[in-house]
Amino acid sequence: MSTLEEQIDIGVPMDVAWDCLHRVETYPRFLEGVREARSGGGHRAHLDVDASGRTQEFEAEITDHGKESMMEWQTTSGPDLAGTFALLPIDREHTRVQARIEYDPGTVRQAFGGPKGFAQATAIERLVRNDLEHFKELAERER
Repeated sequence: MSTLEEQIDIGVPMDVAWDCLHRVETYPRFLEGVREARSGGGHRAHLDVDASGRTQEFEAEITDHGKESMMEWQTTSGPDLAGTFALLPIDREHTRVQARIEYDPGTVRQAFGGPKGFAQATAIERLVRNDLEHFKELAERER
């Protein structure tokens, strides 16, 4: 498994960022490639993802650790992916969002296509950074 960690500081209080992160239906607005997202009830989410020009369906289990301001997710169908989003207060009006994604490069390449090796890792890093930038824009706009 490979691990990618990225972070971004956003100009909203922690509770606003937390609420935004938990609105599954807004995921297509900040996660590149997600065409549709909906809550599957309980702690489940269903995502329709554009994977190399074809739609793949993913199911994910979401676990909240509200006291630690952390949300973990794990796919239960589709490629084996997992991640954590942790929110840390910077001050009353700013929050740091830390993302940690765990993935198997071979599985990701098989599911989504694209390059191998370093080029794939660079593409995934760029994708996660862009997704965090879009999340920042969404959270700050909807504040």
